Parts: sequence; structure tokens; C-alpha cells
Amino acid sequence: MAYRIGVIGTGYVGLVTGTCLADVGNTILCIDVDAAKVESLKKGIVPIFEEGLERLLERALREERISFSLDLEEAVRSCTVLMLCLPTPPDKDGSADLAAVLSVSETIATMLNTLDITEPRIVVNKSTVPVGTADRVTEIFRRIAPTRTVAVVSNPEFLSQGVAVDDFMKPNRVVIGTDDPLAEAIMRDLYEPFVRSDAPIHVFDVRSAEIAKYAANAMLATKITFMNDLSAYCEAVGANIESVRTSMASDERIGRSFLNAGIGYGGSCFPKDVKAIAHAARKAGTPLALVEATDEVNERQVKRFADRVVSRFDNMLKGRTIALWGLSFKPNTDDVREARSIVLINAFLDAGATVVAYDPEALQTTKAVVGDRITYAANQYDAAEGADALVIVTEWNEFRRPDWQRLRDLLVRPLIFDGRNIYDLDDMLVEGFEYHSVGRPSVVPLMVADEDI
Repeated sequence: MAYRIGVIGTGYVGLVTGTCLADVGNTILCIDVDAAKVESLKKGIVPIFEEGLERLLERALREERISFSLDLEEAVRSCTVLMLCLPTPPDKDGSADLAAVLSVSETIATMLNTLDITEPRIVVNKSTVPVGTADRVTEIFRRIAPTRTVAVVSNPEFLSQGVAVDDFMKPNRVVIGTDDPLAEAIMRDLYEPFVRSDAPIHVFDVRSAEIAKYAANAMLATKITFMNDLSAYCEAVGANIESVRTSMASDERIGRSFLNAGIGYGGSCFPKDVKAIAHAARKAGTPLALVEATDEVNERQVKRFADRVVSRFDNMLKGRTIALWGLSFKPNTDDVREARSIVLINAFLDAGATVVAYDPEALQTTKAVVGDRITYAANQYDAAEGADALVIVTEWNEFRRPDWQRLRDLLVRPLIFDGRNIYDLDDMLVEGFEYHSVGRPSVVPLMVADEDI
């Protein structure tokens, strides 16, 4: 059946969740505290770049299956299911800041009493939160609205930016944490349209469901970081990380995903979630040494790459221009939260260089963070013009097959540092570029080796 669902928070998770649930026939009321954002969303203006999201939102608005409002009371009064899609940013110690989740829960509980609502309400936490959060939210409702029937459910999201709509529409699993029969039945029914390809719906106890999201992200981050750590060893002994990866990927026990070496992970999930589960485990007296090391190695990897660029110029970047291709933390998104580009920009600026950057989608989001300390190019070739070196930061498809002759003519010298290993070593030799990548032998053609720095 179709449900009336209140989605509290229209950030990345909330907007994708609400739009996708509306697309299968539910009536969605999205609530936010940002008036300007609400007005933009009413007009179908999507504040984030996510493939397919704008099209789905336009259709849901046209068919009146989704609406946007500042009025939380309206959602509490009219919606059986209330989904909390609220930010849980990291505190200084790495722990998740639950202020928004707890504050909104208290407001909802107060409204349930004030409005004298007697119908059951299901409060679904889709925010990534540490174990025990559902218990704390449940206690809030018991304390403030003891006579109301409220089930608190953990329903972590497993959305990958860039393909989030597909991830929601075709999940590889759905995790529901509850021991309430009514809540379980409604949540199963809610997700039934999305799991018709036999994707499993896992119903766990609430605490296991809360840990499931952190565990998945920590495991994926660890796979990435293992390969990045190994890349330094490969560079030191003259091996090729790509050959090692090919062998490892053939092992079914390991699998092929998340084995590409690079300059580290970023974004809104992996860095935050790795730190949060590490903090929670320390607090519980069971530190996760592997997860702690994952965070440390990830930060070391990008700094090591930056040092390679600086050392190539004998630690003298003053007066040099460095071109960056890619700013978003991954392709197909405009998100620069914890992006490796920001770390590199700061390192190059600190070393005295001028930075010129291009990204297909993330110029404005980068400018909001970096400001006018760098120059933003209109296209990838404008960024390269007059640069002493080109640094590949994000593996956007349009960077994979550049006009090599044009690039050679634009750069002061044919020098590329590739943080994502998107080019073939033999091709770089043929094209005459000095080429440094991650975990692979450097390419220095004879004609380039004879040139001065």
C-alpha cells in the first residue's frame, strides 16, 4: 500500500530517500529548516548533483507526490512514518554529533503530546548513528510522550554518491532494526517495490542494524587503504600495484571491488564513519586497531603524494603553477567534503605554488571551501595552459582520453602526476610525458629526462 511519509531533513540522504519513495506512489512531505532551500526544492531545483535525481523530483512534483515545507508539525500530525535524515557530523574526538537527531526527536515527542495524537507513529532513523542511539531516542519518547505509541526503527542507508538513485531503487540489501511487529510489517511493505529482484530484507535487533552501516563503510575503507598502503611498498621496490591488483581480484575470496590504488578516500561517509566507529569502539573498551590504522594511512597517503609533487621541483614550488583536474571526492558528484583535492590545494599553496583547477561539477562547491585562493578554469585545457605540472585528482571520464598533443603544447613541460592511475604507462612513454602515478613505476622518456626542472 502507499504511505504518507515525513522525511525530516533534505540533505543528500533525505532528498534521495524522499524522491525515490515518492516515485513508487507514496506521498512524501519533506521538512527542512532552511527556507531558501525549501523554496528552491518546491521549484524542482536540486541543490546537489546526483545522476537521475532531478528528473525523478520533477515528476514527483508534477504528480503531487512530494512536497516541501518548514512545518514539522504538519508532518507529525499527518504522517504515519517519520524518517530522520539528519546530519551527524564528527566532533573533534571523531564521535558522531547527535545533537540534531536528539533535538528533533524531542520536538516530535512534544508535538505528539501537544497535538494529542493517538495513532501509532514509526520514527525511522536513517542517519548514520552510533550503537545505542535508537535506545536514546526511544527513551526520549517514553519520557516526553509516555502514553503515545511510538516505535523507533534503525534503517541505515547504503547509498553511494554518484549512483545513489540506482542504489535506492535497486538495493543489494535493506537493513531494518526493530523488535516491533507493526513497524517491521510497515517497513517491509514500504521497501517491497524495491526488492522484487530478490534483494534481501534483513530484520535485526536495533543495535546490530546501527553497527551494520559503520561496519560496511569501515570494511570498504580498509580495502581501499590496504591497496594504498601497499602502493608505497610497490613504488619502493619497483613493482606495479596494478599487476598485484589483477592477481588479487582473481581470488573470489577477495573480490574485484575497492582494490584500485589512489590518493585516498574522501566524501561525507567514509572519513566520518571510520572515525566514529573507531571512537565508539575505544569508548567501549574494545579498540579497533585496524580501523584506527585505516584512518591514519588514508591521511598519510594523500600527503605522501603531495610531497612527491613538491620534491619533483626540489621543494621549490614558489613561482610554479600546478594544474588540477578534478575537485570532487569522486566522479559524478559535486561533493568536496573531505575531498583529497582540498588537501592537495592547501599543500601546494603552502609550498608557494599557484593552483589552477577544473572540475565538471564541483567548481562552486570548491569555491565555497577554498574561496579565491586558487583560479578556477572553464575547462580542463584552460587549467593546463602555462602549468608546470598537471595533477589528476578525480577520475572523471572526460579526463581519460585527452588530446595529448594539445596538452603537451599547453603545459610548460610534459609532466603529469596521476593520483588515480587512469593512464597506461606505455601510452605515456609513447606520448612523451614524464608520468608519475600511484604504486607503479614512473615513466621518464629520454627527451624529457634531459630537460631541466
